[in-house]
Amino acid sequence: MTTVQIVLDSIDKVKSFVSDITHFPTDFDLISGRYVIDAKSIMGIFSLDLSKPITLNIHSDSNMDDIMKSLDPYLYKG
Repeated sequence: MTTVQIVLDSIDKVKSFVSDITHFPTDFDLISGRYVIDAKSIMGIFSLDLSKPITLNIHSDSNMDDIMKSLDPYLYKG
C-alpha cells in the first residue's frame, strides 16, 4: 500500500480525479479524519472536507508508475 496527500479543491478536479483513477483495477481509499471513503465514489468525496489535503491510500503494488503519473495533478506539493 502507498499513501499520498492530494488536493481536490474544485468540482472539476473531483470529476477528473475520479475519471482518472477509475481506469485502474485497484482500490483507492480517501481518509479524512475518522472517515474512510472509496475514492472512486464522487458522492463520497463530496461528503469530505475538501478545503485541506486528503490522504489517499493506494492498495496496489503493480502499475504504481502509471498510477502516480495519473495522480500528479492532484498531489499536495505543500
